[in-house]
Amino acid sequence: MTEPKARQARNRISEHGIIGDMRTTALVAMDGTIDFFCYPHFDSPTLFGHLLGEDMGEFRLHVPGCGGATRQIYLPDTNILLTRFLGDGSIGEVSDFMPVDESGRIVRRAKAVLGTVTFQLLITPRPDYGRAAISMEPVEGGVHLTWTQAGKDHSAFFYSDRPLALEADGIHGQWTLEEGQTLHVVFCPGRIGHPRIDKEYVRRSFADTSHFWHGWVGEGTYPNNWKELVTRSALTLKLLTSRDHGSIAAAATFGLPEVLGGERNWDYRFCWVRDSAFTLYAFSRLNYYDEAEAFIHFLMERVMEEPEDGPGLQIMYAMNGEDDLTERELDHVPGYEGSRPVRIGNEAYTQRQMDIFGEFMDAVYISTKARGKPTTSAWRKMASMLDWVAANWRLKDKGIWESRGEDEEYLSSRLMCWVALDRGLRIAMRQSLPCDMDLWRVERDRIQETILTEFWNPDVGAFTQTKGGTAVDAVVLLMPLVRFINPRDPLWTSTLRVVQEKLVHDCLVKRYDNAEASFDGLEGEEGTFTICSFWYVEALARTGQVAEARLMFEKLHSYANHLGLYAEELSSAGDHLGNFPQGLTHLSLISAAIWLDRALSQSRTGGTHNHILEDPDGIA
Repeated sequence: MTEPKARQARNRISEHGIIGDMRTTALVAMDGTIDFFCYPHFDSPTLFGHLLGEDMGEFRLHVPGCGGATRQIYLPDTNILLTRFLGDGSIGEVSDFMPVDESGRIVRRAKAVLGTVTFQLLITPRPDYGRAAISMEPVEGGVHLTWTQAGKDHSAFFYSDRPLALEADGIHGQWTLEEGQTLHVVFCPGRIGHPRIDKEYVRRSFADTSHFWHGWVGEGTYPNNWKELVTRSALTLKLLTSRDHGSIAAAATFGLPEVLGGERNWDYRFCWVRDSAFTLYAFSRLNYYDEAEAFIHFLMERVMEEPEDGPGLQIMYAMNGEDDLTERELDHVPGYEGSRPVRIGNEAYTQRQMDIFGEFMDAVYISTKARGKPTTSAWRKMASMLDWVAANWRLKDKGIWESRGEDEEYLSSRLMCWVALDRGLRIAMRQSLPCDMDLWRVERDRIQETILTEFWNPDVGAFTQTKGGTAVDAVVLLMPLVRFINPRDPLWTSTLRVVQEKLVHDCLVKRYDNAEASFDGLEGEEGTFTICSFWYVEALARTGQVAEARLMFEKLHSYANHLGLYAEELSSAGDHLGNFPQGLTHLSLISAAIWLDRALSQSRTGGTHNHILEDPDGIA
């Protein structure tokens, strides 16, 4: 087999915005190209994947020859994206959005804002990760596409109010607009006989989509400081939420590398219990509880009441709840900047990760505080799960970072098992629910004692990544966030100093030192983890270093892309690495911003932080 030819990506990871309809998403680059779009669902094969390979398809609507002078903005409090092309005496603009009307459409409207502007169109659909043959034929008002994928026939259209030229490589168009004139090109799933898309539909759907997002933002409660940044993060998290199933995707993409040219390239288009639970913390802090109820329902459908082998809960699922996420390599895909292999599916779904029970129960705890006690059937499943945790919390596993090395006893897993039993006890007591309270309390306290004795290394002066180990892991930053330890405790302040010495570089934080930590089964030195950077900010604030925390938080803003979005990691040069945009990063941003906002407000009014430390609301 011929090796696919690597090439420099035309658009960097950071040079994108995201649009979506809560069934799937698309990335729109600053040059007007949709170069990543999975259809019809989040975790479906790509229809456009140019970001991962030149022959993977694109949907480009742009102004040629503008010299790279482009700008992107979102309409305030919406997920409607504007890309502006700035010329000498002319301005062209493309509006991109996906209506939330269950149509699955992508609407692209071009406009000559100033002067005369020539727009150029290129559409090269490449279904099924570029593997499926496609048939295109002209129809009234556009082009009809058909292809077969996974044994099923698919049909879609591209409609426009301007003539489209159908050529061997795809769909072309070039039109010159006078100031104030517009044109549209709409991707439209459906079959022959689908109603034609006209200017009135484009106008109406634009207004309806704007109204939907304004209404959703209006239901939330946002901090006074950094409101715009938090709002953008919340809107991004909402795009990753499935309106059909209640599941929440970890990120919009797959295959984007954590190390350029390396093998750390994963598929994040699935629902991780951990990531989703963390997301619910962020939503709850903003007064969004419907999402929490939908996700808990999604998960309860997957938890067995009387499991025969373990608690019956995987660490991750497909967005529709399917439990087989077999990992495969796409040998024909060159990968971003030659980073291979490009994987779909994720073998981590077979791993044991004990921490997921803590994150899930913390999310349930927050939800029950707002919406009351869980249903009888749901509580029975939770209680059965916690009985299993109480009996099995010493099991070795892969840890929160999904090591592909040997199983270990990880601090992250031990800590979150403590959280699971602690939150279960709180729910049972607050809501007067039946459980083996004595068992849970005894095992919770036993876990606490083992963390303090087995994971504290006096020679290092810190809690370590693994039992009896010497390496420090940024996951220790969660210890005060989950209220396991008082942030003024000498054990914690000493640990924080070691983290600062070994993992922190200005405001950027590595999750662990590859040279010192347990071998994770992979080669290559990764970038810094943005979620860890925001954990660091919050840990500083909770330790009382509010001014330093604020400075670090402000510095982290400079690493966001032009729209306030973050990938999973950052290189030392500030390049975005890993899948994009990543939910964990945006939820940790929200949590840090809200905590800082509260701390700053108290500082201005002369209050203390003591009641915040006693507030048992969970991680967020």
